[in-house]
Formats: sequence, C-alpha cells, structure tokens
Amino acid sequence: MLTWRESLEAQALRDRGWTIAAIARHLDRDPKTVRAYLSGGRTPGERHRSAPDPFERFVPYVRQRLGDDKHLWATTLYDEVVELGYAGSYPSFTRALRTRGLRPACQDCAAATTRDRAIIDHPPGDETQWDAGAAGPAGVLGAAR
Repeated sequence: MLTWRESLEAQALRDRGWTIAAIARHLDRDPKTVRAYLSGGRTPGERHRSAPDPFERFVPYVRQRLGDDKHLWATTLYDEVVELGYAGSYPSFTRALRTRGLRPACQDCAAATTRDRAIIDHPPGDETQWDAGAAGPAGVLGAAR
C-alpha cells in the first residue's frame, strides 16, 4: 500500500520521466504496486482485503430487510444475520451497514435534528426534581447527612 505522500511523490517522479522501476527502487516498493497506483487501479491509503469480506453474502438480505422497514434496529438485524451464519462482531456489522450505505434515508428522521426531542409541558412547581448527586442517604433533597 502506498500512502498519500508516496503516491504524490511517485506521480511527480513519473511526470519528470522516471521509469516505474526507478520509482519503485526510490520508494522501496514493488514495481507492480507502483504501477497499480500510477494507473489509477488503486487508491492511496486504502488496503485491499486479503480475505473475502464475510458480510458480502448478507448484503442482499440486509438490503431487502431495510427496504421493508428502514427503522429496523441494527441489533435485531444483526441477530437475524447471525442466525443465517454471519460470524462477524456487532461493531463490524454496523460498520458494514454504514460504509455500504445500506440503510435508506428517512426524511422524517433527518428533519428531527432541528426540533426538540421531547416537548413536555411542566408548569413551575408541578414536579419534583431529583438530583442523585445532591441527595443524602435518604434519597431526598435537603436531607441531613
């Protein structure tokens, strides 16, 4: 894998007329790797998986389930794919959902970021506020300690 800096250096050297072999020696990289980056076949900073992606075979199922119910909890969906044979962890599962963009967008949920989450009418004096940090051993505000 080439870093962004190495990729830029390789491209600059290529623009100056260096051969791929000379660039590879200069960067201490394999010529096939340098060629792949210079041709645009690979992207700097991104590794190719050495093993097949364990999530890939579940993509059609997950896409269908989220298409049917875009508010389906990820934990529920994870339990379903585990029963189908998925062996990855829950964080790997949710990362796969995000990176592939499998959850459809919901306009109602997207609009919820600009409004209050809970609007509850509480006239002054009609409720008791409990503060566990200030409560005494009896659990009542103002209790003697």
